Amino acid sequence: MPDFVRKRNRLRSYDYASNNMYFITICTLDKACILCDPQDFSLTETGQTVMEAVESIPRLYEGISLMHYVIMPNHVHMLLLLNRSNTSVSTVVNQMKRHISLQTGRPIWQKSFFDHVVRNEADYLRIWEYIDENPKKWSIDRYNPDYETKTPPETVSQ
Repeated sequence: MPDFVRKRNRLRSYDYASNNMYFITICTLDKACILCDPQDFSLTETGQTVMEAVESIPRLYEGISLMHYVIMPNHVHMLLLLNRSNTSVSTVVNQMKRHISLQTGRPIWQKSFFDHVVRNEADYLRIWEYIDENPKKWSIDRYNPDYETKTPPETVSQ
């Protein structure tokens, strides 16, 4: 038995092929910054491959719309709408990840991905804004390897 228990990242008893909108985050292997330049967000060759794959989702999967996305240095955020689709979120993401790794000639993704079922319009608007603002907030992004989450040292009273 492992020393840790992996956090469940899926809702119990939820059908991830059901009609709904999903917020997806996919991270690169070891959170390596290989998708775009962290300074100006210009896409790398790998990032271009990712962009092409993300934008092809609606053509490849009937009933799935790509609502919004952003490619960050080491992760991708997407809002996907499943509407009368015969395909699950997991199938779309895993096939896309596999395709990109084949195109780049190496595995570039962490195992699994983060998903969030969008519950209402307020949730949708909050996520849309988060995707829009994410590049501007890269310096304080938890996925940024240069961002330090250390707490300041305690001050000593004398």
